[in-house]
Amino acid sequence: MRQMNSLPIIPQEKSKNEFLETVSVVMQAVCLAIGVQFFAYQPFYIPSSSMYGTLLIGDYLAVSKFSYGYSWASWPVSIMQPLNGILPSGRVFGSEPKRGDVVVFKPSGEPHRDYIKRLIGMPGDTVQMRDGVMILNGKAIQKAPAGYFLQIDNIGREKKIARFEETLPEGQKYFVLDERNSEVDNTPVFKVPQGHYFMMGDNRDNSQDSRYPFPVAFVSFDHLVGRADRIIVSVSNQYSAWDVFHWGDSMRTERFFTEIK
Repeated sequence: MRQMNSLPIIPQEKSKNEFLETVSVVMQAVCLAIGVQFFAYQPFYIPSSSMYGTLLIGDYLAVSKFSYGYSWASWPVSIMQPLNGILPSGRVFGSEPKRGDVVVFKPSGEPHRDYIKRLIGMPGDTVQMRDGVMILNGKAIQKAPAGYFLQIDNIGREKKIARFEETLPEGQKYFVLDERNSEVDNTPVFKVPQGHYFMMGDNRDNSQDSRYPFPVAFVSFDHLVGRADRIIVSVSNQYSAWDVFHWGDSMRTERFFTEIK
């Protein structure tokens, strides 16, 4: 009579321990990811053209959370949204941002969304636009022609936009775009309240920023998420994600790991 081979029996206790170890590893990984995103760096994707001149659609950034300290705005949107109105106000280990910083923040009109702009006005400053020139505390900011910015849309059409280099009083230089005469090329004088900041996009004619009463207006210190420090990866939207033969061409490797100024 043929004897049947029996399958090995796995001890129940060993199987249970392996399951608990797996759960423990997964929980540790989740806690580490949440901790890094809350306390250190948050990844951020550029979805629009409002910072053209400095940042491009498809740039993936590292945003430093510890640069300005921590507040309710430091929580990722997915966690913060259901807790909106419950989390306390104020910042822990708060540090004053600097004029010229590229900042991620949550506007008061849309606190569930993240915006990214350049910090132009500090508390107590006055800011105004006159014929496309920024007037800061009554003095015109230097704005020098710097050639053209070549914009390429997702079907390959090219468009040249006038580019300028602005110089802040502290000496920081950066590029802005001035495409046309827009409604915010001339504004009233904005007086920045204490505890707030005035933000502007580098693509001056295509940016919802502090020049508009909604959704941005003045940005509270408590609403700052962090400082945009570095571009990690940059991917062009010129090709479809399904066009595998152009995946290499879509990588803007010259922008990888570049510092944001």
